[in-house]
Amino acid sequence: MKISVNFLTFCVLSTIILSCGKSVPNHDIAINVIPLPVSIEKGEGNYMLTEDCQIYIHGKNFDIKYAANYFANQISGNTDLEFNMVLGTDRPIDEEGIHFVILDEYDKKIGDEGYYLEIDKSIVIKSNTAAGSFYGVITLLQMFPPEILGYKNKDKFELVLPKVKITDYPGFKYRGAHLDVCRHFFTKKEVKKYIDMMAVHKLNTFHWHLTEDQGWRIEIKKYPKLTEIASKRKETIVGKNFDPYIGDSTVHEGFYTQEDIKEIVEYARERFITVIPEIEMPGHSLAALAAYPELSCTGGPFETGTKWGVFEDIYCAGNDSTFAFLENVLSEVIDLFPSQYIHIGGDEAPKARWDKCPKCQARMKSEGLKDENELQSYFIRRIETFLNSKGKNLIGWDEILEGGLAPNATVMSWRGTEGGIDAARQGHDVIMTPGSHMYFDHYQAYANMEPLAIGGNTSLEKVYSFDPVPKELSEKEAVHILGLQANLWTEYIADVDYLEYMYLPRMSALAEVGWTPKKLRNWDDFSKRMVVQYERYESMGYNYRVPTPVALADTLMIPKGRGLELKSPIEKAVIRYTLDGSEPNEKSIEYTTPIAFSKETTVKSRLFYKGKMSSVVSTLVRLGE
Repeated sequence: MKISVNFLTFCVLSTIILSCGKSVPNHDIAINVIPLPVSIEKGEGNYMLTEDCQIYIHGKNFDIKYAANYFANQISGNTDLEFNMVLGTDRPIDEEGIHFVILDEYDKKIGDEGYYLEIDKSIVIKSNTAAGSFYGVITLLQMFPPEILGYKNKDKFELVLPKVKITDYPGFKYRGAHLDVCRHFFTKKEVKKYIDMMAVHKLNTFHWHLTEDQGWRIEIKKYPKLTEIASKRKETIVGKNFDPYIGDSTVHEGFYTQEDIKEIVEYARERFITVIPEIEMPGHSLAALAAYPELSCTGGPFETGTKWGVFEDIYCAGNDSTFAFLENVLSEVIDLFPSQYIHIGGDEAPKARWDKCPKCQARMKSEGLKDENELQSYFIRRIETFLNSKGKNLIGWDEILEGGLAPNATVMSWRGTEGGIDAARQGHDVIMTPGSHMYFDHYQAYANMEPLAIGGNTSLEKVYSFDPVPKELSEKEAVHILGLQANLWTEYIADVDYLEYMYLPRMSALAEVGWTPKKLRNWDDFSKRMVVQYERYESMGYNYRVPTPVALADTLMIPKGRGLELKSPIEKAVIRYTLDGSEPNEKSIEYTTPIAFSKETTVKSRLFYKGKMSSVVSTLVRLGE
């Protein structure tokens, strides 16, 4: 049986409709859903999908077909079940089948993205919107065996579900994930896979970082040099070899055509994800200046950046041609992205060139600006005025606060939470994305245990501990915190395998913080549910980070006669270890019982799971009395 994965195509029609589902003897089925729903009431007994089944779409909101087709494709792609979809039905919802219902009256409790899921005589998902239906489907799929989230698994397993009533809705309206495709380029196919990863985590906003010092990645028809010149760099710095600089002597290039952009935006829309483009200004613009040096303060020449960091050459704020260029660029961008927001960066813009530029100084004088920070504020306000005239709102990094915030701007707070607090107190909307908890380009453990990264140490547990609403805000101010976002800058992330490694499993923690009420979030419970989540990653073909063995500490004092206990975060994983200083491999000793010692020893351990292995954990064991 073959079923299309194009969401715009209805599922394969069955010629004979047999029994859709049946009650089966009761046995306990754990509900290991991530993010954890708001309310789960388990009923008596279970429900099994059998043979061919009908999907009923009630009402006339046919956008639900995206949610229904997502469900049908996942089930049919991994089993022999097929589905017939009936649009605009008025059949009773307790009739056997899978029912998608848009509520006649808006239910404030569940809002725009919430849903009610009930499994009893039938499967019923009720919601105010098609988005709510989709998130109900994500929860429903997670109650099946993990293999159902793959594609073409065709393993033999029963599709048994617990009878249950779930009430669910997100804690935050903005649940985002960011991807920098400039430092390293990712193909259209890889971006779609990334969007799929977001969808199964109920994330709803893809922040697409499209322009940088090291590459311009979006076709702008009015300015062909942006793809002819700015989308390419002659080489890339090797590792962290800044001084002396070492390059790899390999051209790095790539961009998305406008047709590519449209395709990706539509792909995301079908998964109820909004794509927000970022066009950096006034800083992080070296690639654009390499193509159009007349937009700088000095006139160049420039070349697209080959190393990382902050560059002094930025757009000239005193040159009217700069604003003409940016408005023309943004006009084409606006036509491609339906999002209400356009992100303009605004971060890390050195003012050295402006300080010495006659045009910038003349601009400051004519506008009555006292310093270069106010000149940046002028720059951002002017761009915001243009965006507002096109029906769009501006988002920028928290540096846009400096010199005065543009009237309608939304702030992304990345340098801690202080910028977000300040903006919220001024009445501006805020998205929290502090580097301490939300920068997924940071190491996931100690640097010597992990692949090369930019720095930091942002573990899964640290991500899970994040509270997007600072306690310093009053209840009135806190309403301006729209949500949170994880960021992935790709200086050291050159391929999709490493991208997935850095996002998974941390994206699961991000999802739960963004969705589940704070009072329900519990690290130990989350860790137990993650055991099944790792199996889902495996089924979906993602290169996730395998958690390390738990040895309690880097250095342990153990009484004589007592052994070292190692624990696995994944029940079915194998721990292997060494005592001679070497790194464990597939042939090293398998841990089965506490390790005994007669002298001070360094134990190196590693988890092995489904062909993958974790980073090495090194534990120095000292003997006490």
